[in-house]
Amino acid sequence: MALRGVHHIAIIGSDYARSRAFYHEVLGLPIVREVYREARDSWKCDLDAGNAQIELFSFPSPPERPTRPEARGLRHLSFSVADLDAEIARLADHGVRCEPVRVDEYTGQRFTFLSDPDGLPLELYES
Repeated sequence: MALRGVHHIAIIGSDYARSRAFYHEVLGLPIVREVYREARDSWKCDLDAGNAQIELFSFPSPPERPTRPEARGLRHLSFSVADLDAEIARLADHGVRCEPVRVDEYTGQRFTFLSDPDGLPLELYES
């Protein structure tokens, strides 16, 4: 097998409009396409996340995430940013709270965590 990279990350939101606004308007990810899948009563929005896409879905009554952040499975989704302080300030203007900035003990790079509207842990990693 020759993996070439991550193609997409799929996220199910409890409130599609709220999640779409967060990922598109607050985080600034451009929309590639958006479709309503009537047979599944589900929206699907593909967002450009640089080298991969985020597939944002809605489904009727999805179960909640069991715990945060050390639940089995995906621990968090990390985005690379050039200026961590500027991004934290921009998010604060949208009412998004970030955790205190930490420094990766192995790389020396700065990072912080925040949550999407459903509590999915997201990381901003300065690189």
